[in-house]
Amino acid sequence: MSDPALGLLMLGLIVVVIMLGFPTAFTLMGLGMFFGFFAYYRAGESWADNHIFDLMVQRTYGAMTNDVLISIPLFVLMGYVMERGALVDKMFYSIQLAFRRVPASLAVATLIVCTFWGIASGLVGAVVVLMGVIAFNPMLKAGYDVKLASGVITAGGTLGILIPPSVMIIVYAAVAGQSVVKLYAAAMFPGFFLAFLYLVYIIGWALLNPKIAPKLPESETRVPVRPWIADLQQAYSRKMLPALLTAAVAPSRAMALTMDGARVNYTTILKNLGFALVPLVLALATLWAAWWYVVIHPQPDAPAPAAITERVQPGDAGTAAPEEEKLEELGAAQSGSAKQSEPEVLQQMGNADLQNRPTNAPVDAGPPPEFYTYFAFTAAIIALMLFYYYWTMGAAQFEVLRLLTSSVMPLGILTAVVLAVILLGITTATESAAVGAAGAFLLAFQARTLDWKRTKEAVFLTAKTTSMVCWLFVGSALFSAVFAILGGQALLESWVLSLNLTPVQFMILSQAIIFILGWPLEWTEIIVIFVPIFLPMLKHFGIDPILWGVLVFVNLQAAFLSPPVAMSAFYLKGVAPSHVTLNQIFSGMMPYMVIVIICMVLMYIWPGLTLWLPNYLYGN
Repeated sequence: MSDPALGLLMLGLIVVVIMLGFPTAFTLMGLGMFFGFFAYYRAGESWADNHIFDLMVQRTYGAMTNDVLISIPLFVLMGYVMERGALVDKMFYSIQLAFRRVPASLAVATLIVCTFWGIASGLVGAVVVLMGVIAFNPMLKAGYDVKLASGVITAGGTLGILIPPSVMIIVYAAVAGQSVVKLYAAAMFPGFFLAFLYLVYIIGWALLNPKIAPKLPESETRVPVRPWIADLQQAYSRKMLPALLTAAVAPSRAMALTMDGARVNYTTILKNLGFALVPLVLALATLWAAWWYVVIHPQPDAPAPAAITERVQPGDAGTAAPEEEKLEELGAAQSGSAKQSEPEVLQQMGNADLQNRPTNAPVDAGPPPEFYTYFAFTAAIIALMLFYYYWTMGAAQFEVLRLLTSSVMPLGILTAVVLAVILLGITTATESAAVGAAGAFLLAFQARTLDWKRTKEAVFLTAKTTSMVCWLFVGSALFSAVFAILGGQALLESWVLSLNLTPVQFMILSQAIIFILGWPLEWTEIIVIFVPIFLPMLKHFGIDPILWGVLVFVNLQAAFLSPPVAMSAFYLKGVAPSHVTLNQIFSGMMPYMVIVIICMVLMYIWPGLTLWLPNYLYGN
């Protein structure tokens, strides 16, 4: 039975019931079963024979066999292990020292840690709560404005669901039937660009009104220099790199120094020299990786030598010209046939999403002529920056570098590896998630912060979150099927098409509806309930679902920042001092909602910000 009015009633009820506090997944299933029973009802038919029960089984099986969802529990486990492992304290301290001379240094360090930690964990609530405990009170004690302190934590904490690897992107890929790796590549630049806009706003506000972020006292910005490092400077050179290099070649004076009551050994000298060379190694590794991927990687493999034989035709012995013989494909029944078999193409290893990618991706065509000029210019700029850095590096800069290397670099390498193996097609998203989860365990064990109790908590929370996502998919699959059967989807499509909108107008309308829905609903409900309503219309308006999806990801940042739900505000309020009110936190989040809108406008005006990387890696 098709009844669009029932479909619209069903859509309205889901919003009301969710706002009343009922669980989303079971609400979707309940409404789907109730309205589906009437949609399939036939007079004189037993209620047990109603096809809604068959539909529920089919939709449940389809959701549970979706390969895209397999990576969710592993990425969630990776985030919970890092969150339970308490690896963020040293990171915040080292980054705060590195940016100690920047206006609003505590707020800048908080935003950077939120961004970096959000990428690694992908858990908004965990990032906001952790940074609320670690950074909120220090900012308030330093005299920072409550709006600035609360806004940077709540806005920065939401970046974890935007910048890959993100569970939200995986959920959208499963709903929209899009490639996870393409969505990851498309969301990379917009995510960092939004973080950059946040950073510009914070520093600009602090420059215009220094009272909101007073400078920290000298006692809190002084870098603790180990005594033996100061003695090393006295023995060799005030500049740390020449001092460590000389100590490595002539270690007698260095090994006469003491550290923590014991003599400095040669291993300590080499270890600290390694810390000093980290910027140089990272720069060389980055330049080499860019050169390899752009210049060396696209080059075709050398063809194997062809087997040359002479085929003699009957009656023309000794006169036939040599002809190249092609190997016959195994399993082909063409022996003795004159038909030539086509050369067998090797199946591409790695990500299944990339096995059928077009061959006209720009990365496969080799570097453009101007690449070498840009590469040489970039290498020269990096060389000058390294020369200046090492020329001015004293004991304080070296200690900051050591702290950054020990606290940020392990997590940074793990995150870079997880993203690189996905984007380059080396592994599937599920395999890279497994690598990330294993790496998170190794980092936590290396830091000695993860015991059996915290491990059990991480695994339990992972199972809880994963089951919630799976039930949500089951409910949304059943709900959307019944909604389409009742004719609600067709009614909304015909209504939108009757408006004769241009692609720009449709883009504005769809994003505005999602923006408004972000006030009462969370991103999960919006992705699984309302996004599928717009997806069939994208083809009619000629809108790329990848671009539209990334705009939705950025738009849903506002779902965590817009009252009355604004989950980030409630997360922060739970760990904030009693004198900080919820209205103050809401006021601090409002400017970031405006920045989200500005970012979306720039993304639509300049689509290359979103589409350049996936088009370069995988083609159109």
